[in-house]
Amino acid sequence: QVQLVESGGGLVQAGGSLRLSCAASGLTFTTYAMGWFRQAPGKEREFVAAINWSGGSIRYADSVKGRFTISRENAKNTVYLQMNSLKPEDTAVYYCASKYTIAVPTTLNEYDYWGQGTQVTVSS
Repeated sequence: QVQLVESGGGLVQAGGSLRLSCAASGLTFTTYAMGWFRQAPGKEREFVAAINWSGGSIRYADSVKGRFTISRENAKNTVYLQMNSLKPEDTAVYYCASKYTIAVPTTLNEYDYWGQGTQVTVSS
């Protein structure tokens, strides 16, 4: 079955950086778009970034544009989220998701599979 396993979360000071990884298995990785979402306490899960199968098409939420970079390494079945200039409002559980498509989905209900999430906490 499809499994998505996130890693790389942790506690960081404001202005710092983290790189999240999501390792995928049980799917043909190059036929899936990949996305990152996040959910802060008491809030709905929201879109962060997404990348198409080749890495040639990328979308970002306005709140992270210029600070976060999504990328993928198809040979390793892995997608990354490089997060720079982190702010306390970036604190959330970050989820990786996959969708069988050539497009770049940006809404939560478009995605087929989800990881278990990794906690990112940014202290002020």
